[in-house]
Amino acid sequence: MMLSPDHSDSDLLWPQSDPETLLNVIKVERVADKPPEAGADSKARLRSLAPPLTREEKRRRRRATAKYRLAHAMRERIRVEAFNVAFAELRKLLPTLPPDKKLSKIEILRLAICYISYLNHVLDV
Repeated sequence: MMLSPDHSDSDLLWPQSDPETLLNVIKVERVADKPPEAGADSKARLRSLAPPLTREEKRRRRRATAKYRLAHAMRERIRVEAFNVAFAELRKLLPTLPPDKKLSKIEILRLAICYISYLNHVLDV
């Protein structure tokens, strides 16, 4: 930057000092003016500026990701399928009339309780 003779030292953006200090000031100003990059450096810089997250905030952020939601949905589908298979197997062991009658899960559980108590009574006699 060229200064005309009518500019004084007070018009300078920073006070006159040694070249090393001036370079440091310029570097700091460049970093502050620089738009955030999409790389890992900008993420690390943002993390260093932000206050540390609590465990709950970290958990919420992790659960908010699409990858986590998809994995959770898959685990839930597998769990429900295993649950339904277990009810189907229990249903096969219970005597009902007609044998192909569709029973709800609560009806299967109630029938299983009655059948177990009946078998218990048969063993006691």
